[in-house]
Amino acid sequence: MTTQHLTAGPAYADTKDSGAVVIATMTTALLVILGPAALMFGGLSAMATDSCGPDNCSAALTTSLTWVYGLLTYGGFLSLMALLTTWLLPWKRRWTTARVSAAALALLPPVGVLVLVCTLPA
Repeated sequence: MTTQHLTAGPAYADTKDSGAVVIATMTTALLVILGPAALMFGGLSAMATDSCGPDNCSAALTTSLTWVYGLLTYGGFLSLMALLTTWLLPWKRRWTTARVSAAALALLPPVGVLVLVCTLPA
């Protein structure tokens, strides 16, 4: 009796990836939760300047707020393009690494906004 081993050759790379749907679905579900939360908390982060006024705030606070607004402005487009890439890549094992990378890239802007808002300096 012989044992057949799957190798990382072309035949294995062209098989269907059953976990591809899971990765894309989980990314979409997380973006549905994290996206609005990042938008809400990022929008409310402007109130961090209420006590010091817009001109007398520390440089660390204004830098953090600049990053938050930059991620809100450009990160939404980046998240959308990465999410579309996650869904539109071929459903083959060869594309698993690219799909996981696109999924991580899609989640990076909203998570970055939430981390920056939660760690705003005084």
